[in-house]
Order: sequence, then structure tokens, then C-alpha cells
Amino acid sequence: MGTKWRTVDIVVVAVLAVAFGVLFWGMAGLWEIAGNAFTFFPPGATVIYGAWLLPAVLAALIIRKPGAAVLVEFLAALVSAFLGNKWGMTVLLQGFLEGLGAELVFAAFLYRSYRPPVALLAAVGAGLAATVFDIVVWYPKMAFGSYQLPYVAIGTLSSLIVAGLGGYYLTRALAATGVLDRFPSGKDRELV
Repeated sequence: MGTKWRTVDIVVVAVLAVAFGVLFWGMAGLWEIAGNAFTFFPPGATVIYGAWLLPAVLAALIIRKPGAAVLVEFLAALVSAFLGNKWGMTVLLQGFLEGLGAELVFAAFLYRSYRPPVALLAAVGAGLAATVFDIVVWYPKMAFGSYQLPYVAIGTLSSLIVAGLGGYYLTRALAATGVLDRFPSGKDRELV
């Protein structure tokens, strides 16, 4: 696998970023619903957090180029900000950090392994980056044991399941259809 970006790689980045940016924008309502459903235990709302982290893992698994996770997650955050999300421009830094959390894991494996354990670790990296960002920016005065720690744990577990497992199996399903044949992920028969 080369590190040179092709036009098709850039097009996929754009498509993923726009699709997930719109999804992020729409998920603000889902976040409110989850918050209302977990009034008895507010950190429980992070059970849906993994959906925000899926593009970082998915992009890296599909494109397999350095920077794919950061780029897609950041651009998706940018799209959601332009659409008018409730968190404003803070999502730009958060999107960058989430993508970086996943990216660092793929980099640690020298961009050579895209198997389930690496996808799961990347999702954990993204989940930790996202939830720690929230604790620092939005919830710094909340109690550590009863709020912050469960918030990070549940959000990271959600990322592990939705972004890690979900990203891996979504890539696998797409590869099986042939739509990824122009990518290393489409040629990786261990995926399908």
C-alpha cells in the first residue's frame, strides 16, 4: 500500500465527510432524547457516542492512508458545524482530536494492520479522545466517580462497539459487494 493519495481516495473522504457530517447534525436531537432517557443516570446518554466516532475508524479501514481518520472525522465535524449544530465550532477541535485518537493507533501499527483488534483499539482511542474532551470542556465540575468516570467508560465502550466492530463489519460488507475493489480494503480477502 502506497501513501500517495489518489483522486478516488479524496472523493471517498469527501463523501464520507458529508454523509457523516449530516448524520452528526441530525444526531443532536438523538443526544437530547438520550439525555432525557437517562435523567436518572446522565452519563448513560453516552451509550450512543460511538456513532460520532464511526467515520474515523471507517475511513482508515477503507482508505488505508495516513491521515484518513483525522481528515474524515474533522471534515464531518466541519460539515455539522456549517449546518448549525448546537455545539458550535467546538466540534472542529473535538473532531480533530477524535480522528487523531484513532489515527495514532493505526500509526502505531505502521498502517499495516487493519484487523479487528486494531480497529477496536482505534475506536477506543477515538472514544477516549472524545469523552475526555467533553469532560474537560463541558463537564469539568462534575463529580469524578459518579459522572466523569462513567461518562468516559460508557462513551468509550460505545465507540468500541459502534465505531470499532461496526466500522470493521461495515468495511467487510462493503468489500464483499465489490464497491471497494479500487482500495486495499476491497482486495483484502481476509476481510470478506
